[in-house]
Amino acid sequence: MACARIPTGLGEYQLCLYTDNQDDKEHLAVVMGEVEGKNDVLVRVHSECFTGDVLGSRRCDCGEQLGRSMEMIAEAGEGVVIYLRQEGRGIGLLDKLRAYNLQDEGYDTVDANLALGHQVDERDYTAAARILDDLGIGSIRLITNNPVKILRISELGIEVTERVPLPATVHADNAHYLFTKALRMDHLLDLQAFPAGELKRGNGSH
Repeated sequence: MACARIPTGLGEYQLCLYTDNQDDKEHLAVVMGEVEGKNDVLVRVHSECFTGDVLGSRRCDCGEQLGRSMEMIAEAGEGVVIYLRQEGRGIGLLDKLRAYNLQDEGYDTVDANLALGHQVDERDYTAAARILDDLGIGSIRLITNNPVKILRISELGIEVTERVPLPATVHADNAHYLFTKALRMDHLLDLQAFPAGELKRGNGSH
């Protein structure tokens, strides 16, 4: 719909807004450099997380992932962050907050979603694929720890030539969340980074 210049402490980006005719959501592309017609472009496909991205919540690693991805793109001199408006792995902010309350009662992030009648992950990457097509990018190096994301984006016709890992900072507030992503959602995280007590607690979650 429109693009505008966004100067930041990491350098200058173009912020482009796209609308999805299927659900009327507004998605964003944060672009550094000239990426049209190029292959192996560094890309982060990031789903909205108000609590992590905006408030800096320590319950997840989303804000850290977004910030580090922008740093990596700035270091490379070009790349794209696609910001998809699908809060809480697609369940929306209201049920995400309800899931947080269930997690405080002992559920892990997977079982909290299931208890609320949702799937473990309801995200759709169709908009991301169409944005990449619109930007004229031939192939991407995808910044992610999630093998399912690579599969879904590849199935939409986007060539992923490399997975670029995004190490997480493990601390008391997010350790169980990250461990659950690694154990139950197959995210490629280093289990050695987790405290021994968290490994034991993970075995007894809901």
